[in-house]
Amino acid sequence: MTILQKVEEYIFQLYKDTLSQQFTYHNFNHTIRVVNGLEDLLKKIEVSEKEAMNLRFAAWFHDIGYTQSCTEHEKHGATIAANYLKEQGIAPEDIACIQALILATKLDHVPTNLLECIIKDADFSHLIDDNFMEISNLLRCELTTTCDLQFTPEEWNQQNLDFLLYKHRYYTDYARQKWQPKKQQNIFTLREQIEKDKKKKEKSTKREHFRSIDTLFRTTLRNHTQLSAIADRKANILLSVNAIIISICLSTLIPKLDSPSNAHLIIPTFVLIFFSVATIIFAIMSTRPKVTAGTFSQEEVDNHTVNLLFFGSFHKMPLDEYYKTLRNLIRKEENIYEALTTDLYYLGKVLNRKYTLLRITYTVFTIGILASVLAFVLAFRGIGF
Repeated sequence: MTILQKVEEYIFQLYKDTLSQQFTYHNFNHTIRVVNGLEDLLKKIEVSEKEAMNLRFAAWFHDIGYTQSCTEHEKHGATIAANYLKEQGIAPEDIACIQALILATKLDHVPTNLLECIIKDADFSHLIDDNFMEISNLLRCELTTTCDLQFTPEEWNQQNLDFLLYKHRYYTDYARQKWQPKKQQNIFTLREQIEKDKKKKEKSTKREHFRSIDTLFRTTLRNHTQLSAIADRKANILLSVNAIIISICLSTLIPKLDSPSNAHLIIPTFVLIFFSVATIIFAIMSTRPKVTAGTFSQEEVDNHTVNLLFFGSFHKMPLDEYYKTLRNLIRKEENIYEALTTDLYYLGKVLNRKYTLLRITYTVFTIGILASVLAFVLAFRGIGF
């Protein structure tokens, strides 16, 4: 087994035994991608066999420091590499070169020689991968679990785009010629995704906005309908009560008024009947439906003076004419909300009329009861009117 094979086996076991599963990006799979990228570069870039071997050792060890710490992992990796390679009999000058190459993989390090340029480019070979977005999301997951850094998909894509455009570059001629075009394709894909997410977010925001408006109309219309039903129930109560009062008067009191001894009850009885009849009339008026023309003109539609959603506005119109008008209405969302607003407005006017009459009805009933009681009291005490 060659030293390089031993290094590969050692790195695999070290990752397997000591690296936390939270490191979804900086793991053995990433090391394999870097090694493969390095081999691609070494096929096209002329370096000595010793330099190529040092680069391979550096590629295998460059992220092994994550098994000890997230911070300064290059320094830890260089130490691990030096200790292991020294045991394998690697020359001290080669170990120093390998350590320098590992340290050169720091994100902010600017390479000073060809070997550092090669290792830097190999470390970012995933930028040209067809699965760049998936690989990038692995790094996002790792940062979330290990560093408690939270990114939304939109924020992460924007950070990746900024990195690709302004913070990363390929240093070797081969990478600039062959890898840069593929990197540009991923930049284009990333921009498309950002734009797509932006439109989706705007659409979602717009949908939430319209959903809030729908909820507003739905709740208000339901409340108006319930208020109308409450008013009708109150009017029906007054109708029933006063109908009973009149029935009692007609069946019990009025037949006894023929007797001279009951003459003092004539005025109180008719006061009671009068106010009961008045109450019934106002109660009927409050629940009495309004008769409408059943047709509307285009001018009324243009001036928003007709409620197209109320049956009384169109029940006499031909179906095709109403269908045409309503179809023009629903072509735009703002027209729909305009129609709902009109419906809400006219329903409010109906409720205002209904509750105004209902208030008068209760007032008349209250005054009638008090006047009738007072009249009967005065009558029984023998006070004339």
